[in-house]
Amino acid sequence: MLRETETLQTFVDSQVETRPTADATHASMSDAPDAATLTDTIVAALRTVHDPEIPVNVYDLGLIYRIELKDRNAVEIDMTLTAPGCPVAGEMLSWVQKAVSDIEGIRQVKVNLVFDPPWDKDKMSDEAKLELGLV
Repeated sequence: MLRETETLQTFVDSQVETRPTADATHASMSDAPDAATLTDTIVAALRTVHDPEIPVNVYDLGLIYRIELKDRNAVEIDMTLTAPGCPVAGEMLSWVQKAVSDIEGIRQVKVNLVFDPPWDKDKMSDEAKLELGLV
């Protein structure tokens, strides 16, 4: 198993920048009156990406920790995984990047994999908890 984790981590490191910490999900962009609209569009795109083992999208699952609009064409996202050894980690990061890149006007998407704070079910939306029978 350690060998699989090492292989997964090597792949993930080659695909994304890993950061040690994450803040709460937020968006910031100066001089952009429609930042809220763009953020809503990004969230809608993120809701099209589903964890293959859990029938809930990555946003409502609570895997997206931060959305930062760098300018009108660039977005940086911090996300985590339900478990560090997730077998589709690299693929899921690519799915997130593609979903946001497909938004008209977005030219650059950087997805950072973070594990602090660790994910737990409390990060899930109420809708996701209800869908999974946790409430």
